Order: sequence, then C-alpha cells, then structure tokens
Amino acid sequence: MKKLNLLTLFLLLLPLSLFARIESHQFDNPDQEALYLRLTKELRCLVCQNQNLADSNADLAKDLREKAYEMVKSGKSHDEITDYMIARYGDFVLYRPPVNTSTYLLWIGPFVFLLLALFALFYFIRRKSSSGDAPTAEQLKSARKYLDN
Repeated sequence: MKKLNLLTLFLLLLPLSLFARIESHQFDNPDQEALYLRLTKELRCLVCQNQNLADSNADLAKDLREKAYEMVKSGKSHDEITDYMIARYGDFVLYRPPVNTSTYLLWIGPFVFLLLALFALFYFIRRKSSSGDAPTAEQLKSARKYLDN
C-alpha cells in the first residue's frame, strides 16, 4: 500500500518538472559569470515585480536575462548594463532604485507612514485617557453599597 501511495505521489509531481527553467550559458571566465549572476539578482522582473530576473520564469525576464548575457559576453561593465536597462525600462527595473526627486516618496514614504501611525496612536491614547470623567458622588455611594454587601 505504501509503495502505491509513493508511486501515486511521484506520478502527480512528475508534470511539475515541465515548468522547470533550464538555461545554459557559457562564459569566457568566472568574472563574466559572476557579473551575470549579480545582474540577474539585482534587476527586477517587470512582469512579476516581486522577483528578480534570476527567479522569474516570465517571458520578459527570459528576454532580459538573454540581453544581460549578450552584454556580459560582449565585455560590457556592470554600470553599462544597468544604465542600458534603466534607460530602457526606468528606475523600476532596479530593486534598489537611486535616491532622486522621482523616488523620494519610495525611500521616505514608509518612515512618514510610520510616524503618522505613531502620532495617531499617541493622540487616541491621550484623548481616551483624558476623556474619562471622574465618578460622581452618587456613583461612588452606589459602588460602596455594592462593595459592602
């Protein structure tokens, strides 16, 4: 019975291997390979948006990996390749876009929202604690009556 379950599991998982990405690139030296791997880790897939080029299976990511490979093979530097990608696709292609006027909100936005949330929390806590009215004499008398029983 266990063998049948194992065989069934294997047969169910077998089609998943069809989605595996196999790319084979030949480099002239280890420096080119290291540059290619670094670029594919630093550049964002524009389709997936939360994956880098190395991890994405999107067609555009495949094309960008191929373009990066061609540029590395032709002897382009890291800066030349990233400049080309930025010129073509904008700063969004980088996982860490540069700090400039068009990306200020991206860099400082999370801190601004954190400060606003902390201010709102502080404001509501202060308001809640200051709005509590002191009990009236009649309420105190009623409470004493219940406590004495």
